Amino acid sequence: MRRDIVHEGSDQLTYEIREIVAVADVLRKYGVQITWENIGDPIQKGEKLPQWIKDIIIDLVSNDRTYGYVATQGVPETREFLAKEVNRRGGYQITKDDIVFFNGLGDAVAKVFNLMKREARVIGPSPAYSTHSSAEAAHSGYDHLTYELDPKNNWLPDLDDLEKKIRYNDSIAGILIINPDNPTGSVFPLDILQQMVDIARRYRVFMICDEIYSNLVYDTHKTAPLSEVIEEIPGMALRGISKEVPWPGSRCGWIEVFNQDKLNFKRYVKSLINAKMLEVCSTSLPQYAIPHILGDPRYQGHLEQRRAMYEKRAEEAWKYFSDVNGVIVNKPQGAFYMTVLFEENMLNDYQTLPIPNAKVRRFIEDRVKGVKPDKRFVYYLLGATGICVVPLTGFCCEKQGFRLTLLETDDEKRRWTWQTIVESIRTYLDSTNKASEPTSSVL
Repeated sequence: MRRDIVHEGSDQLTYEIREIVAVADVLRKYGVQITWENIGDPIQKGEKLPQWIKDIIIDLVSNDRTYGYVATQGVPETREFLAKEVNRRGGYQITKDDIVFFNGLGDAVAKVFNLMKREARVIGPSPAYSTHSSAEAAHSGYDHLTYELDPKNNWLPDLDDLEKKIRYNDSIAGILIINPDNPTGSVFPLDILQQMVDIARRYRVFMICDEIYSNLVYDTHKTAPLSEVIEEIPGMALRGISKEVPWPGSRCGWIEVFNQDKLNFKRYVKSLINAKMLEVCSTSLPQYAIPHILGDPRYQGHLEQRRAMYEKRAEEAWKYFSDVNGVIVNKPQGAFYMTVLFEENMLNDYQTLPIPNAKVRRFIEDRVKGVKPDKRFVYYLLGATGICVVPLTGFCCEKQGFRLTLLETDDEKRRWTWQTIVESIRTYLDSTNKASEPTSSVL
């Protein structure tokens, strides 16, 4: 072509959570039965919506208005409902004009980063959720900037690391928080959030908080929404219904904007609305459903039941992995993920798992050439057991480990999955010693 049409940041658009599916699909052709632990879809793992939620949606589907366009920013009545929900929490008070709907949070994240100046950077947590890290890196054309989450402190942010990076890099215009966190399942306490707001205040940067799991914080842990701590700092919270209802196929998310009038923030927010205007609007049906579902008196009981279910599974999973030598695990405090971290220098390029199927073994041996050590383990686990997890290095992170979910509804299969991974870790780590044993020779 006469001109290169590829964006400078195109190589940053990676999503390990989905990319590993291509590997698993090849193994399925070889007869391997796959256990999907790579993606956070409660429906795919067997969770059922209560009938009363389905009845609300069925009734709305019968209404002709749900098939038409809606206002660019979203259904006014739904935005009014959500604004009242925000204001009921206390803290910063908003109106319906501070809410903008998108086709899922993936759409929101893409626009939030793409419509910033290329030179303006947003620093996010590491491990990072791939949608955020890829979008931020792609918009800038450089690697995503990160601050460390500390596995020795329940995966809470290293605030000294965060502040130093902002102080010495004046391209950083914003701080990203994911609370509860994906992939670690950690929940940021109120004092941590307040300290992060204070850093934003002192360095005059804005804040983004992904709160998609905000209603899935386990009852034994406390946190706060960004609206409660933001004070005068410009920022936005990202929310949706895909994880908490759960209705991932609705592709329905929104942003709640705080302090639009500060630091020229309103002009930036207007650009987001203008971008939505070019699309006319976001998906109509779930927007109409939100007030009926979230406003139903049964909804809080529905959330309480789900929180209790995931907290019980988190305790169960933690017990399986906490006694395994060579790994570090923190008990999840929210959402439905757990990260298993390998201790330093536990992984190498010689460890293997036994794979009886010769075709599968050759395929895996070919795929692991030159990959990072945790990805090597994940591929061997997939080939040997069919269990598909995500390597931690796929989350913009140098630490070695993997993420699994707490979503499997079949108790027997869930426990089999965790026990099989535990046994595989032990076998894999022990294979180092066996590989180094001297072979006998015949004299």
